[in-house]
Amino acid sequence: MSDKGFEENVKGSLDKAKGKAKEEYGEMTDDTSKEIEGKKDQVKGEAKKKYGDMKDKFSDNDEK
Repeated sequence: MSDKGFEENVKGSLDKAKGKAKEEYGEMTDDTSKEIEGKKDQVKGEAKKKYGDMKDKFSDNDEK
């Protein structure tokens, strides 16, 4: 994994974890808006991870 995609992967993982925590909090407190916000953060995190993977893939191809 190159440095180019690594940062995006880390950010994505953090967003997913933050989103999961918000979703769980929303479920415990019956706060539907927090649940939805948490799910949105998880999707955003997954997108960042995919973007990081693509950066890695293209970076690896550039080095060949």
